[in-house]
Amino acid sequence: MRVITGSARGKRLKTLDGLDVRPTSDKVKEAIFSIIQFDVPYSSVLDLFSGSGQLGIEALSRGASHCVFVDKSKSSLAVTKENVTSCGFLQKSRLLNMDSIEYLKVGKKGIDIALIDPPYNNGLVLDCLNEIGRILNDGAIVVCEHEASLTLEENIGSLYLSKRYNYGKTSVSVYRSNNDSEE
Repeated sequence: MRVITGSARGKRLKTLDGLDVRPTSDKVKEAIFSIIQFDVPYSSVLDLFSGSGQLGIEALSRGASHCVFVDKSKSSLAVTKENVTSCGFLQKSRLLNMDSIEYLKVGKKGIDIALIDPPYNNGLVLDCLNEIGRILNDGAIVVCEHEASLTLEENIGSLYLSKRYNYGKTSVSVYRSNNDSEE
């Protein structure tokens, strides 16, 4: 696993081993960042279920101003901290050892891009989409990586489905916030 492009390009990232760990493939990661590439510079990013932190680190490498990494696993967060430090992004990072849904309930508004990659087949992606609207800036982007068998609604709260992409057993659904239309 490596950083694809930007200031940390080519940097190898550590990951946890085990059956519960499912790192995003380079193919899917590259596709995600092709979709949002023009929105990343100077953005405030949230990496939910951060695992090794590779999605948030990729955003920082491409010019995001700040990233909040959230994972309830202490060992995952330790690997994230190691990766963030080795890439030189610790000052631009906030690492939180807590449940991702709980973070969405207590976090503060200010997120421009949310990267959501929960464990598959347990409904967490839908739970996140139902809770995330309150912390998003107007015009925010929410990128959800999920199992291809899951079809998400076109509209969830203040979010609307912009595009869905399929990569074998994995799908990526991209939502945009239309908070500004609620005023």
